[in-house]
Order: sequence, then C-alpha cells, then structure tokens
Amino acid sequence: MAIFNRCQGHRSMSIQVREARETDTGEIFAIRTSMAENHLSIEQLAEMGITQEAIAAMIAQGPCLWVAEIDRVPVGFSMVRDETGCVFGLFVRADHEGLGVGRLLLERAEHHLFAKFDEIWLETEIGSRAFTFYERAGWIPVEKRDRGLMKFVKVRSVAGGL
Repeated sequence: MAIFNRCQGHRSMSIQVREARETDTGEIFAIRTSMAENHLSIEQLAEMGITQEAIAAMIAQGPCLWVAEIDRVPVGFSMVRDETGCVFGLFVRADHEGLGVGRLLLERAEHHLFAKFDEIWLETEIGSRAFTFYERAGWIPVEKRDRGLMKFVKVRSVAGGL
C-alpha cells in the first residue's frame, strides 16, 4: 500500500494505491464504463470476456490490479497481464484527472512488471489523451496496430532502479 499526498487548493488530499480486492469489482466496472474516451459498456466488455467474475478470478490469483482511492473512494485502477508483460488497462474517473492518480497507477503497474520483464508493452488509441499520457511517461510508440491502436514499449532502466 502506498499513500501519496497532494495539495488541491487549500485542501490536502491523500491518494492511496493498493492491491485490488475481489469486492472492488463493482467499482472497477463503474470506473471503466464511465469513460467518455475509449468507452465500453458492460455488454461490450462481456463480449470480450471481461466480466466481474473473470476480474475477481484474476484478482484472486495474485497481484495484477491496483485501485487508487481518495478519501477511501475508488477513483481509478490499473491492471497488468503478468504472462505477457502488458499494461492491460489504466482508467481514472474524469472528475479526478490531473491530480496524479494515473501516474501513480502507471508507476505501480510498471514496477510490478519490471520485476519480471526487461521490456513491457501496452496498446492505446492513436490520437487519444492516453497516447499523450504514455508518451510523457517515457513510453515509446513502436507499431501501428489494427483498429487505430498503437503499441508502446518501455524498457527497464538500469540507472533508474526499476
């Protein structure tokens, strides 16, 4: 568990990033389906095999998903695929963007994957806000994919200690 403090106006705010629990699946899906950009409905996620039961099973198998909370309210999550070295998802509620939540969730996912892989990857839509976010975080776009996606990679930094 990590706690990070940020100042927002006169109010001090604490962002806590922790491993997800099976009981978080409802909030995880509420966050994921609230996205305006890259929106997917519960039905569309289910067609892809992404159900609350599938996510709960992944969480039960070990660390693969982290939840960011502010005042004990989930505001974002990141998810990895251990078997492939992929950052599979990172989503932050629109009303909590720009506070550093996404950066903290990405750092947690990267740290986890770099313990197992020298190079990690993800895909995101070309021209999306996420595309710019990952570039700013040091990810390198390497390959255009189907459906307007770009594959990004990041290599473990020996000097950075990851």
